[in-house]
Amino acid sequence: MSLDNYREQIDKIDDELLRLFTERMAVSRQVALYKKEHGLPVFNADREREVLSAAEEKTGEELQQYAIKLYTAILEISREYQEKILTGNERHSL
Repeated sequence: MSLDNYREQIDKIDDELLRLFTERMAVSRQVALYKKEHGLPVFNADREREVLSAAEEKTGEELQQYAIKLYTAILEISREYQEKILTGNERHSL
C-alpha cells in the first residue's frame, strides 16, 4: 500500500472523528443546559475519572497513555464549551 493510500484512510477516519466530535459536543451542550437548569457545576471529578478510566481500559497497553491524553483534551474542551453556555458567552449552537 502506498503512503497516499494510508493518508486517504486517515482522511476518512478524520471525517468520522469530526462527525462524532460534533455529535458529542451537541450532547455536551444538552448536558450544560441540564446543569444550568438544575444549578449543577460543570466540573465533575468523579465523572471525569470514570471517562478516563474507561478509555484506559478499552485501549491496548501500547496506546493507553495516548487515549488518556485524547480524552483529557476532549473533557477540557467539553468543560470550556459548557462554561460558555452556563455563563451566557456561547457564540455558536450545534
